[in-house]
Amino acid sequence: MRRHLDHGVTVALMLAAGVAGAQLTPGSVGTGSSPSTGTGSTPAPSTPGATPAPEAPDVGTPSSDAPTTVPGTGAPGGTRPTPRVGTGGRDLPPSPPGIAPSSIEETPGSSQRRQAISPAPALEPSSEAEQVKEGVTGAPDSEETPARRAPLTLAQLVARAREADSRVEEATAELRKFQALYQQARWAWFPKFEITVGAGGPTPEARNDGLGGPPTTEATYKGDLNFGRVGVTMFSTGNAVLPLYTFGKLTALEKAGAQGPVVGAALRERTRNEVGFQAAQAYFGYQLARNGLQQIEEVSKRLEDAGQRIERLLKEDSAQVSAVDSYKVRFFRQIVEARRAEALQGRQFALAAIGLLANVGPEDAVTVVEEDLELEEDVPVPSLEQALVRAEQSRPELTAVAAGIAAREQEVFIRERSYYPDLGLAGFYDVRFTTSTTRQRTPFAFDPYNDRTGGVGLVMRGTFDIPIKDAQLEQARAELDKLRAQEKQIRAGIRLEVSKVHGELVAAWSRARAFGEAERSARRWVTAAFTAFDLGTGDTRDLVDAFTAYAQASGDKGKSWHDVRVGMAALARVTGAPLAPGE
Repeated sequence: MRRHLDHGVTVALMLAAGVAGAQLTPGSVGTGSSPSTGTGSTPAPSTPGATPAPEAPDVGTPSSDAPTTVPGTGAPGGTRPTPRVGTGGRDLPPSPPGIAPSSIEETPGSSQRRQAISPAPALEPSSEAEQVKEGVTGAPDSEETPARRAPLTLAQLVARAREADSRVEEATAELRKFQALYQQARWAWFPKFEITVGAGGPTPEARNDGLGGPPTTEATYKGDLNFGRVGVTMFSTGNAVLPLYTFGKLTALEKAGAQGPVVGAALRERTRNEVGFQAAQAYFGYQLARNGLQQIEEVSKRLEDAGQRIERLLKEDSAQVSAVDSYKVRFFRQIVEARRAEALQGRQFALAAIGLLANVGPEDAVTVVEEDLELEEDVPVPSLEQALVRAEQSRPELTAVAAGIAAREQEVFIRERSYYPDLGLAGFYDVRFTTSTTRQRTPFAFDPYNDRTGGVGLVMRGTFDIPIKDAQLEQARAELDKLRAQEKQIRAGIRLEVSKVHGELVAAWSRARAFGEAERSARRWVTAAFTAFDLGTGDTRDLVDAFTAYAQASGDKGKSWHDVRVGMAALARVTGAPLAPGE
């Protein structure tokens, strides 16, 4: 199931990001040319735990969730865009108003200011309540208006995924198992009472004077078939040993068991981080697909206006255009429609991934807060050295492998002390009663039918299988050395993963700034080309080239900002700093 979920989320993000971002170019059939910021990790080797002490299962380098410093989610220095409410329906978002030639070029700071994100819906609570009240006024008393589900913010989505995902439930159950093993190790000293209770028969008659004398009834004699008055025998036996001194074996077992909950908690945190990061990926993938659809709408409207202009000029037999120009515009419009279908599919797939990660029922609609991916201000990216130090301190895999090594060391100690015996206090009892026999009252008479014995004493217990103990000790030492070697590999893998993600994030920031400037230049180009076309001094080729460049720059810009947001989430994942709820 985990592999299917990871694959589904990855496919959703590929569709949402690749389709809606760089594929907006009307003059290109490809998928865009801007490189993407990967979020993959360099897998580190798995780490086994200690046996028979609690194990440290597979602690290879995992994925973790969204970062504390995700741009636009409350991180220092970042300003989040104004959110909108997206319902994830099949209808296209409303088309933006047409951009007149004089309004395509924007003055910096005039229309790009955004407000801080609020996790609440776009409507004010009071006005929304009034609308609901007005809608319910004319309804029958027996009908109830279904409550409107508030749209999910990034923090809410991550929090729900970290708590409700089935993989987290599995890791929680594994933690409970480790806790139970620890309790078992703590109570290893408790005596094991072995008690037997039984009854049986028939028992032949056995009568004498109770002092070990000769039989007093004919049926008591053996060698014939006269069993006399038969009866039944009831008995109960028991024994227990309380360890007093084990040369440190019990203490070492408790210390090894204490590492189990540490390993379980670290593995659960790793799973939560991975699930939360996938939730952030799905969230940003949805925002990219939504922004891409809006850009497609804008480009489509522009091409439609240009096509109508060309048709009008053709009817007027203008020398400014030809039939070829009409074919070009129709071709680009069909390409845009194809990209629209792919972007819609990517958005729906991203919403499906969000619903799966948030554990939303199949009948419930998934709503997500809508926000722009672009940030007005640069969010400070930690240096590579700072990221490496933080990963060394916060990665749950390192915590798990350290606990596993501690458990293995205690196992080696137990194997070394297994050559020494255990000293303890032993107790036993044996009570028997038979209805057809005489209880013997003298200690010198053997009485297997009505025995009552018991006692306590000091005992020493041990085995002399020295060759087997030698082999077990060598095996424990080898497992400890293996785990230490795997710790080195995990640390090296984490450093490599952090370096890779950090470099991709820095590159994504550079691309975002460059594509932002390219989009502004393309807007000016479109303004000039449209004006020249209206004045009759420009041809259709210049106009189409301008639209193509503008669409390409807009798509690359959206994809690069998506890479920035996901890249910062990936950096937080590899450094062990998940996105905290409310940020």
